[in-house]
Amino acid sequence: MSTADYVVLAFYLAGIFFVGLLFTRKNKSSEDMFAAGGQSPWWTSGLSAFMTMFSANTFVVWGGIAYKYGMVAVTINLMYGVAALLVGFFVAGKWKKLGIKTPAEFIQLRYGSGALHFYTWFMTLFRMIGTAGSLYALGIIFVGLLTDGQASISMLNITIAVFGGIVVIYTMFGGLWAVLMTDVLQFIVLNLAVLFVVPLAFIKVGGVKAFVSQAPESFFAPIGGQYTWFFLAGWCAIHFFMIGAEWAFVQRFICVPSPKDARKSTYLFGALYLTSPLLWLLPPMLWRIQSPIPEGATAEEIRILAENAYILSCKSVLPAGMVGLMLAAMFSATASMVSSQLNVFSGVFTNDIYKPLKGGILSDNHMVWTGRVFTIILGGILILIAMAIPFMGGAEKVIVSLTELMVVGLLAPTLWGLFSKKVNSPAVWITAIVTFAMGFLVRFGLSKDGFIADVDYLASLAGWVQAHGAETKTFTGVILPLFVLTVIQLLSRKPSAGYARVQAYQAAAESLEATGKIKASRLPAIIVAWSIGACGLLMSVMALLDKQSPIVTGIFAIVLFLMAAAIGLFVWFSREESA
Repeated sequence: MSTADYVVLAFYLAGIFFVGLLFTRKNKSSEDMFAAGGQSPWWTSGLSAFMTMFSANTFVVWGGIAYKYGMVAVTINLMYGVAALLVGFFVAGKWKKLGIKTPAEFIQLRYGSGALHFYTWFMTLFRMIGTAGSLYALGIIFVGLLTDGQASISMLNITIAVFGGIVVIYTMFGGLWAVLMTDVLQFIVLNLAVLFVVPLAFIKVGGVKAFVSQAPESFFAPIGGQYTWFFLAGWCAIHFFMIGAEWAFVQRFICVPSPKDARKSTYLFGALYLTSPLLWLLPPMLWRIQSPIPEGATAEEIRILAENAYILSCKSVLPAGMVGLMLAAMFSATASMVSSQLNVFSGVFTNDIYKPLKGGILSDNHMVWTGRVFTIILGGILILIAMAIPFMGGAEKVIVSLTELMVVGLLAPTLWGLFSKKVNSPAVWITAIVTFAMGFLVRFGLSKDGFIADVDYLASLAGWVQAHGAETKTFTGVILPLFVLTVIQLLSRKPSAGYARVQAYQAAAESLEATGKIKASRLPAIIVAWSIGACGLLMSVMALLDKQSPIVTGIFAIVLFLMAAAIGLFVWFSREESA
């Protein structure tokens, strides 16, 4: 990395940190801290939800699949878009109508305190370890770029602490507003970095025609290998439940002014995932042409080539300073995931665990500072887990595998409870236990080297499971929990008391909302305009200093200035209309 790369990265980190702190004074209550006071513009919520799906692992995992299989990686990511559109149509507006302040509040009302604590501790464990893994991956990428692969544990820990600390601090002070705004800016940086790479990478391989002609056979096929149409259907179904019921996404539905805004934000999320995957997966696909898989390469060698494809593609074409922008994009992806999880879980611990323990009557200032303390605690735990991953000996993968077995088993009752009057709290426990038991049996019992795979009378079943991994995962992860809930629904005789509590709460919230309509804040658009203008200024300076490709950098600077001006004019005219 050059000096210019460090300047760009430092400028970005300082800007994100500053924007996060700008919203400190806007957090006057727990509702402001964890639901943005219901004033988030729909487009801010939609872009934030889009970024919440990203992490540094996105570049490694999906970049690797794009390098090996080509268009298959794009097709898989399109399923996020389909799932989000379905959630927008069926679910998003329903969440906003409830009038809840946190997703866990619905669990408390619908299924009781036992289910609330089970969901909270289980989802915290799952998300803390998964997010720590993404932070660790970001540290590995940064140290690899910094030292050309000669990483040390001490340097890795410093990187994790610095990057993690920045996110924890701006999330602690700025709350959900800081999370939303930094997500929007990170969306801009991510796409700016990719837009830099793609045309330069096409030039490197000789243009679109050369790319198409030199690509491996079936490189542009929508499916391939283990990624069948059945896998895609299951992937879409799983992410329908994740986007529709996972707390970080539900938080995006409830932070906007109205159910209509919740639907619009989710439609934006879905539309972006139906259009953008090809753009940001082109670099590793183009790298397959520049650096093909050698004949006779081992599986391990292919894995290493695939995981490094995105980084190497970017490094091969980016001028001085733009590698820093690429790293900023990777930080953006991980920071979005980290800040979202910290805010949503600190909100749950503050509003739904701590507040009831203290009697339920606490001042707004007390709640805000309690939320900040929980953010620090959870952030510290997350950073420590990320630092400990090299010493876990694969234990973190086992924990993630175990928790993944129950994710849809928990999310399905949540969504089912939104619409069904009959399912009650036992449905949560029955669905979770059955799904976990079957998933554990399949994942660790019937898999290759599983603990019962060698039993004679189970050999044929184990062989089928091993040969049909996608179908098995879809059955245990989607079909089974839905089947269990359907049986419970049919056997239930009377409406659940929890459903009545939710209806009463919703009616009270609607009557309160009728007394004063909440309007979306214009502040996010103002900050975005100034931030894009600042990025344009930085690109202008880089163009003046860039001796390799100043025209490309200059064009991007002009585009950024035009975007900033357009947003500024929009804010100005909307202000005139509302005056």
